[in-house]
Amino acid sequence: MAETHVLFVEDDDVIREATQLALERDGFAVTAMPDGLSGLESFRSRQPDIALLDVMLPGMDGVSLCRRIRDESTVPVIMLSARADSIDVVLGLEAGADDYVTKPFDGAVLVARIRAVLRRFGHAGGPAGGPGGDGDRSGHDQGGVLVFGDLEVDTDGMEVRRGGAPVALTPTEMRLLLEFSSAPGTVLSRDKLLERVWDYGWGGDTRVVDVHVQRLRTKIGQDRIETVRGFGYKLKG
Repeated sequence: MAETHVLFVEDDDVIREATQLALERDGFAVTAMPDGLSGLESFRSRQPDIALLDVMLPGMDGVSLCRRIRDESTVPVIMLSARADSIDVVLGLEAGADDYVTKPFDGAVLVARIRAVLRRFGHAGGPAGGPGGDGDRSGHDQGGVLVFGDLEVDTDGMEVRRGGAPVALTPTEMRLLLEFSSAPGTVLSRDKLLERVWDYGWGGDTRVVDVHVQRLRTKIGQDRIETVRGFGYKLKG
């Protein structure tokens, strides 16, 4: 099996070299770059399997780099931030990042988060039925296509259409929609979504869920996913 190729963009020489060595010891192939512009060039030429981007980068900051990558690809992106600052986190997620890790980080934690992201991206095109599997689907099912008003979710082809037009979703957004569409009308808590979509076996930052739900709403309709205050979210059946 080919090695997983990680693009790691970090301007701190010590962190970049130490993290690269740690990831390589865990079996990853790593391309490490010191700034945003070289990171973008490497992304385009090397086509990595996953990108780790520091928020504060010279030349082009990590959030801008994430936006450029997301304009061209659905490759998973994890942001690295020296602070658990709300602005840093939200900006990175709104730019299209799938997850974030706060520095200083433990190498084992970073590897676990990378593997969790890669697992769910590998499953994004998995069997029909989506990641939930055991929900009660009350949307109209037309041979693997779930219909909710003008929204169609093809669970076999992993495609989404709204009003007949295709909707481009990242794998994380697709898995999130599959969770909702597997049990329309059922309230799903943020913790449950973190467990099912982000593969967190431990408590995580629910801002990840909130930002991804908002991104999903902009693509499938703002009123399609309802917020149930104090409990979570549900897809309107």
